[in-house]
Amino acid sequence: MKKISGIQQRWIVNNLSIVVLLVIVCIVAVSLSFTMYYYSSMESGLESKARTTTDFFSDYIGQSYGEFYQSCIVMAQTFEEKDVLELQFISTSGRIVASSYGQWGGEDPETPDIQQAIETKEVAPYRGENPATGERILAVSSPMIYVNGEVIGVMRFVTSLKNVDRQIAMITALAVLVGVVFIALVMFSSQFFIRSIVGPVTEITATAKRIASGSYGSQIQKKFDDEIGELADTINDMSVKIGQAERMQSEFVSSVSHELRTPLTAISGWGETLLSAETMDPVETRRGMLIILSETRRLTNMVEELLEFTRMQDGRFTLNVQTADIRAAFEDTVFMYGSRLKQEGIELKYLENDDEIPEIPCDVSRLRQVFLNILDNAAKHGGEGKVITASISREDDFVVVRIRDFGPGIPEDELPHVKMKFYKGSSKARGSGIGLAVCEEIVTMHGGQLILENADGGGTLVTIRLPIGEAS
Repeated sequence: MKKISGIQQRWIVNNLSIVVLLVIVCIVAVSLSFTMYYYSSMESGLESKARTTTDFFSDYIGQSYGEFYQSCIVMAQTFEEKDVLELQFISTSGRIVASSYGQWGGEDPETPDIQQAIETKEVAPYRGENPATGERILAVSSPMIYVNGEVIGVMRFVTSLKNVDRQIAMITALAVLVGVVFIALVMFSSQFFIRSIVGPVTEITATAKRIASGSYGSQIQKKFDDEIGELADTINDMSVKIGQAERMQSEFVSSVSHELRTPLTAISGWGETLLSAETMDPVETRRGMLIILSETRRLTNMVEELLEFTRMQDGRFTLNVQTADIRAAFEDTVFMYGSRLKQEGIELKYLENDDEIPEIPCDVSRLRQVFLNILDNAAKHGGEGKVITASISREDDFVVVRIRDFGPGIPEDELPHVKMKFYKGSSKARGSGIGLAVCEEIVTMHGGQLILENADGGGTLVTIRLPIGEAS
């Protein structure tokens, strides 16, 4: 037996049960309405008929009881509606004096309507079982009042409820049939609705499981422009991004492995050379030691960058905020790095200005890290332009740092992704691909913005906007 899914089960329990309950209520309401209508109509009709007949008959009542009873017998024998109604004349003692059924009028009735009509001198109805036969009947008793106001008998109309009850039962059965058909239609039509949800959800679940098992980039076919379609779009986008992140992480591992292997090879090679040489030229020895020192520093910087990224990922990345002279920190970094770039044939131009830049609350060492990283990126990716410009200025309530190179710039399709972790794009320059991600985290924690764009005339322009704020 096929297991009912959660959505189907909730639909049956929540929606279908309400529909069934409403159908039952409607069936009961229809049945009661028709029952009350038929019974009240018959009762009103008999009461009206009883009053009219009593009034008509009373005009012919003689002055003696004998004439009265004789008139009752004659009227009962000539009653024209005896096929559907029984006309009874009953004495005040409850005995049948005359009946349209003749000598087969039956036993004397013992229903309360007769005594009630005698006591109240008003028409009294009765609906229930005939005490003698057990048949369901409707009876109306109308008192017959003599000239001196004395009740001398009761005229009573009696009819069977068998046909009426049969009609009510047929109407109820028809209502039940309509209700069952309606419930069946609701269930049938709801299957399409449930399938339109369960089917896509099942497909989405299967795709999500494939993604979870490593099939990154798997896509769900979008069939509906509704919440299900939106969910499919979201998971498709998630799948693409996970696939991209997985590729970037693989590229990152490959890149870091390569970056680590290069300096380690140089260090290992020169170390073996220095150890194996019995005698070595001092100049060559110094050259080897400088290479080992340079590559060691390079490894240290890479390890520091990876540690910074790890701290950023697990929330241990913090700032040591103090009020500091940001212009002095930036100029020191530019001049220090400029000396290094001269050795590579790249000119670092500092564009001075007369803006008054106040001290701001910041972590100076972290911001120096940002400046150095951006300058290093400019040298690696735009160094072929042989010129890098740097400036610091005040614009409204922000300190704005701009660093520009004159290289090939960043491809437009890669520009939105360059600050993503592990992303290196089409660049062949060395690096781990996490430097800019760390820089943006530092700038964002200062309440600022890190903006990368292609400059007019070529090259890449990096803008850092830091709020002036107040010292805390």
